[in-house]
Amino acid sequence: MALRLPKAELPAELRENMIKQLGAVPENVEVNWNSPRVTQDNLEFGGRVGAWDAVDAGLKSFAHMAVAAQVGCSWCLDVGYFQAIHQELDLAKASQVPRWRYADVFTPLERDVMAYAEAMTDTPLTVTDEQYADLLDRLGAAAMVELTAFVAYVNLATRANVANGVASQGFSAACEVPLATRPGSSDAAPAA
Repeated sequence: MALRLPKAELPAELRENMIKQLGAVPENVEVNWNSPRVTQDNLEFGGRVGAWDAVDAGLKSFAHMAVAAQVGCSWCLDVGYFQAIHQELDLAKASQVPRWRYADVFTPLERDVMAYAEAMTDTPLTVTDEQYADLLDRLGAAAMVELTAFVAYVNLATRANVANGVASQGFSAACEVPLATRPGSSDAAPAA
């Protein structure tokens, strides 16, 4: 996949912050900087979303990666797996998210959260009353609202990356366990 917009030059301070956080400047930020206001608002909102804490960080990470695998956002899979290291998640488990339905490493709750994330990503949505009620019962109202808003935000980010032609930058190369490929996908997940 090739970028559909040229990268814009970031202000030095933003560039340095990105390198400090990720070790490189994310191409999606450079592409989005063609509209600095959109980029700044998106970064601010993304930071706020990242600070929500009613749902376990691991569940949100797995939900994000499940959406990314379904949408085909190799950049999100790549950086999501890289971020799993910093969240101290089980990397062997995180590496299997693209093929979660076939991997036996996930708990029933993790599987249900990833199924919910995928159901929210389907067009039209395929979330069922039973699926929602089951997660609501297990997570509670505040966490269910957060999970739903989080998955909606992740859909915004993943779909924008794919539409803009942003692909994996190799962030996951620092990980110990290779990231699995989603079964039936012509797009390979980034290899570590």
